[in-house]
Amino acid sequence: MPSPSRLDVDVLARISSMQLLAKTVVEGFMLGLHRSPFRGFSVEFAEYRQYTPGDEIRHIDWKVFAKTDRYYVKQFEEETNLACTILLDASASMGYSSRPEGPTKLQYGASLAACLAYFMAGQRDATGLTVFDDHIRLMLPPRLRPSHLKRLLSELDDLAPGGDTDIAAPLHQLAETLRRRGMIVLVSDLLDEPEKVLSALQHFRFAGHDVLVFHILDEAEIGFTFDAMTEFTDLETGERLLVSAGGMREAYLEEMRRFLTACEKGCAGIRADYALLNTATPLEQALSEYLYRRSLLG
Repeated sequence: MPSPSRLDVDVLARISSMQLLAKTVVEGFMLGLHRSPFRGFSVEFAEYRQYTPGDEIRHIDWKVFAKTDRYYVKQFEEETNLACTILLDASASMGYSSRPEGPTKLQYGASLAACLAYFMAGQRDATGLTVFDDHIRLMLPPRLRPSHLKRLLSELDDLAPGGDTDIAAPLHQLAETLRRRGMIVLVSDLLDEPEKVLSALQHFRFAGHDVLVFHILDEAEIGFTFDAMTEFTDLETGERLLVSAGGMREAYLEEMRRFLTACEKGCAGIRADYALLNTATPLEQALSEYLYRRSLLG
């Protein structure tokens, strides 16, 4: 499998010995460490691949051999314990970075999504991707095929920030379409009305899904690292505002505390996992620490 730029090898090395756990019972999910009991081939044909030493001879397609004089193996879709859908916010606000060298919140979130998708595929779990701003821009249903993972990673590699933020509407739309219970992973800066976002997340919880929320913010958004006259530009409306950063720091930080508390307590209230990730923190550190905490909490 090629390694697109969003796929951080260091992240995979740190989490390769861990397993994502589900706190609530989802379809086909066993308590404890999530390990798929399925091995080998199932009955649903997926695609052909060229024979390599070690493959079982019984899976060679002899009709294809007769036509091409090459050995090809029938590959089948393996059964899966879990269907995971990653919801990635690609609104204009996600294009922000306080540092010229980046990463932007979208780049950080896309890297996180790529690593989770690759990791879930290694567990033999089907993974899907939905990209949205104020509407759904891309929807890849959960699949387990290698070709599906390759396309998912490719879509993440080419992603660019889009339009206005409206988190709730696309989430409600998706919740109406998902028929199989599974894991929902939201990756977003959550810069919207918390009540509406939580209502949309609760829609998934009512349907029996396990919900994880990765709240992605830039270090400057969290700590307000500005100290001089600064012009701020709204990435979605283009509105500009010149302010004395020092004079408004205290009020900003208090408002940010209220916002983060509302997000964290709101997620706890609907029994959804919540993790605040700072883009200044190396992704492999942030993700491995989260997965470790999740495994301890059970």
